[in-house]
Amino acid sequence: MRSEMGHEAGKSAPQGMIVEKDVLVTMRDGVRISLRIYRPQAPGRYPALFAASPYQHEFNDVPAYPLFLWREIGPVEWYVSQGYAYVHADVRGSGRSEGSFGFMDRTEQLDYVELIAWMCRQDWCNGKVGGIGQSYYAVAQWHMAADNPPGLACIVPYDGLIDQYRCSNYHGGIFCSYRPGWYIALLANNQHRLAGRAGRARMTADLVGDIVEHALDDGWWKERSPFERLGDIKVPVLSIGHWGKMGLHLRGNILGYEQVRAPKKLVVTGALNVHQAHHMFDQVEFHDKELLPFYDRHLKGIDNGVMDGPPVRIFVRNTGKFREEPEWPLQRAQYTPFYLRQGPSGSVTSLNDGGLSREQPAADEPVTSYSYPDWEWRNGVVAVVDGRPDPMRRVLTFTSAPLDADMEVTGPIVLKLYAASDQIDTQFIVKLAEQHPQDPAAGANGEQPASTIVSKGWLKASHREKDAKRSTDIRPFYTHADPQPLSPGEVYQFDIEVLPVSYVFRKGHRIRLEIVNGDSPLTDTVFSHPYHPTQVGTDTIHHDAAHASCILLPVVG
Repeated sequence: MRSEMGHEAGKSAPQGMIVEKDVLVTMRDGVRISLRIYRPQAPGRYPALFAASPYQHEFNDVPAYPLFLWREIGPVEWYVSQGYAYVHADVRGSGRSEGSFGFMDRTEQLDYVELIAWMCRQDWCNGKVGGIGQSYYAVAQWHMAADNPPGLACIVPYDGLIDQYRCSNYHGGIFCSYRPGWYIALLANNQHRLAGRAGRARMTADLVGDIVEHALDDGWWKERSPFERLGDIKVPVLSIGHWGKMGLHLRGNILGYEQVRAPKKLVVTGALNVHQAHHMFDQVEFHDKELLPFYDRHLKGIDNGVMDGPPVRIFVRNTGKFREEPEWPLQRAQYTPFYLRQGPSGSVTSLNDGGLSREQPAADEPVTSYSYPDWEWRNGVVAVVDGRPDPMRRVLTFTSAPLDADMEVTGPIVLKLYAASDQIDTQFIVKLAEQHPQDPAAGANGEQPASTIVSKGWLKASHREKDAKRSTDIRPFYTHADPQPLSPGEVYQFDIEVLPVSYVFRKGHRIRLEIVNGDSPLTDTVFSHPYHPTQVGTDTIHHDAAHASCILLPVVG
């Protein structure tokens, strides 16, 4: 490999920092990868932080605002002031790099390995490299660590999935609209410039077509998913996730931590959405507390005790506090069934207003059926009443009585659902919510109670086949490889993975379960699922003694 310098090194750089722009490093096949390098001005050898993405290092100087969600590099100048070099690569086929974009294919993964080797040979590097960055940058870190290249000493995947199929593109086998929109924006950001001037040549990969074509978890997805190789990782891992990133990265950070056998730590924050998670990663204070000690220990050899003590630290939602734990999942959690019941709960307006109870149903408890699409659905499955969206009005709900005491739920969740359809396929989109107390007068006036979505789960009925080796009692794992049609009218047991949580349901509040066959951009933003024209029929949920549908909640005393 060889490198070439583009713009003048250090030009317009902040005091004490050298910026090398458009450094081109030649890969094994002659393709040149473009880097931007930031490093201390003082002579010496420094550990390098490596960030790789298709988001174009030429835009690193835009303001670190949540408006620019792809700017996920963190406080670069601050890291340089702490004695680190920072290397940002435009991945193959993006930005100023040559070649064709492969969306984390094996070719791109091998580029990471070569670039790490190149960094270690530079006279400004001490021979140790750590991964850094959010989202795409984080997934890249899982990949580079699975290859265990010499010189890579640690990774910190912040907000990074491990399974492209299950975590992002096909939740429970259900197609999600997020990634096609992401790619269209990526194409425009790479190609468009001011006053009609051109950026890079068009990125020709047909990623949207590939996603639609690969509707099952085949080799195309496995090549791009670090999940298959997490057991190969040998370097220390600090996995940082967020409870609010349910449609994209949360599952990856938690399951990634579980699967890695190297020295590891897990942090899950209380960030509730994309913007909060992004803002957190831009803050020097967060890096100073959470990331820098980990880098200092593994890249500089500083014995700061960061690996001592409990390996897990989670934010317990609804308490405002973090808590340390000796393991994940928590062994002391007691899995408690809450059974779906006929109701009514008398607390919410929905298709059925069903109940949710610790008491098992009777043998003769009636079924709950609904037909779809519903004539009141306006934006996905959201109804509109007096010009205002009402997400609960035309979905199935099962709501508990007010809780007698606070109840903490921490860990993976499973919904055991007995259901039938008059179609050969259907799908279940599940939401677990805390329903807040409501003034009786407001309810009588037709207002819905306030609520907080706590977790979500998804499953396409024809994808119900489990992977026997990977499934556990608290996390079903589906193969998504051999869809099997339903026999209309036959009752099936569907074990649905509901994403892990740490949440305290408050005394006087209710637990609510929502079930329907779709969602909406109004409630699920960019992580929603388009309603397909084949979704016309009637589904029936059974909740009698012989078909005791229930959600298993990991209750912590």
